[in-house]
Amino acid sequence: MELSEKDYQQIKEHGFELSDIEKQLQRFRDGFPYTELVEPALAGKGILVMNDAEIKEHSSFFDDHHNEYKLLKFVPASGAATRMFKDLYEYINNKSNTDIVSDAVAKFFNYIKDFAFFDDLKFKMLENNVNIDECIQNNKISVIIEYLLSEKGLGYSKLPKALLKFHKYGNYSRTALEEHIVEAALYAVNIDKTADIHFTVFPDYFEIFQKHAVEFCKRYKDIYNVNFNIGFSIQKPHTDTIAVDLNNNPFREDDGKLYFRPGGHGALLENLNELQGDIVFIKNIDNVVHESNIDITVLYKKTLAGYLMSLKNSISEYLKRLNNDNLSNEDYINIVYFASDKLQIKIPDGFKEWPLTAKNEFLKRRLNRPIRICGMVKNTGEPGGGPFWIKDRRGEITLQIVEASQVDLNNDKQSAIFNAATHFNPVDIVCSLKDYNGNNYDLKNFVDNNAGFITIKSKNGKSLKAMELPGLWNGSMAEWITIFVEVPIETFNPVKTVIDLLRPQHQASKTI
Repeated sequence: MELSEKDYQQIKEHGFELSDIEKQLQRFRDGFPYTELVEPALAGKGILVMNDAEIKEHSSFFDDHHNEYKLLKFVPASGAATRMFKDLYEYINNKSNTDIVSDAVAKFFNYIKDFAFFDDLKFKMLENNVNIDECIQNNKISVIIEYLLSEKGLGYSKLPKALLKFHKYGNYSRTALEEHIVEAALYAVNIDKTADIHFTVFPDYFEIFQKHAVEFCKRYKDIYNVNFNIGFSIQKPHTDTIAVDLNNNPFREDDGKLYFRPGGHGALLENLNELQGDIVFIKNIDNVVHESNIDITVLYKKTLAGYLMSLKNSISEYLKRLNNDNLSNEDYINIVYFASDKLQIKIPDGFKEWPLTAKNEFLKRRLNRPIRICGMVKNTGEPGGGPFWIKDRRGEITLQIVEASQVDLNNDKQSAIFNAATHFNPVDIVCSLKDYNGNNYDLKNFVDNNAGFITIKSKNGKSLKAMELPGLWNGSMAEWITIFVEVPIETFNPVKTVIDLLRPQHQASKTI
């Protein structure tokens, strides 16, 4: 690897040592090993399906005990919402024939008045002496789209998804950011009547997020009788990864500089690692609903958190006993049953014959870890990872969320297992980041560094290889205690395209 003095300086300014770059380059040459799937996690076999009584029990436990914990909501926020408007871009860029209208564009145009941003768009067009109603009447689709996306109008193509108007409430419309603030007021309020919410944002949007957060907190403080403590952080520069060309040599930009790319959402583990919360709710920025449809979301958030709290209490008690070194054989039987039945920890063959010290060390290692309860929805064809039993690097069978990119789909057996999954991951996670003594775990100690992947991208018309770090809910949490719980599809309402905002969950079903 030939590097200039300017390269060394750039590497240093990015927070890297030269050895870090050498390791990344070696990883490009060697690649990442595929995850070895054993079988899909299914209802009753890796995925807990709760009945009504259990849902009531755990949600009530949350209501009764949540004041004993520091609650926090963690939201990985996005960059520009460009991908939301892919179909609209394709339409206005098709200069040769704007008579060709896709189903998505036709639906956008036909239901334009049902979008929460319609009034803002109408006003902005009037400022430019353009009447949106006349554009609708005269079928001027491209004019409306240009005012929605470009900076002469609302500039939605350059705004982060968090700040787009998602839902209409009479004469007012809420952004995705606002809906997350409201959600926190409904299930993540601490004993001091404060809701703590942390957003990770792109550096370019840091100031605009702060400005809007202050405005929104003032708006909802009196409505919900809650003080909001909003925190922001950006992805750490040292979690970026160097890009390479197709020959695995450092990729350079047109000015000759080395090209570093964000390492994917797995880089946000560092942000999560700095938070001080007992119980942390994790949810993506675009997975929100109109408040008139939110009851089921709140119920299952409380259910998952209540179940986590009760498990955490048992784990803490068992770890205290294990550290006494005075356990009876009956104690070991109870702990092993709990670990196997409740925590889905596979107990090794022959464990009964192990010496007591070996049993003790195994159980302490397996119980003394961060915990995550992951909601899983039935597979409806949405893209995303799913729940599987896998064989880890120690040869142990564990539950993991696995993405398609981690699996050798050219292997017929592995492909068949992957395609047999009945559920997928909506990123609906409640987790505990502290040990039984109340100290924060160092989350970096629980990562499977072999769970990243390499993809082909392009920049300035040139192909390159990009490296993604182990995903936040994939390899970054690989060594956590992992529990999968089935949740209703109604709790998963992502907005991947602008048309998704026309779904019933994003429209008012009753008066707030």
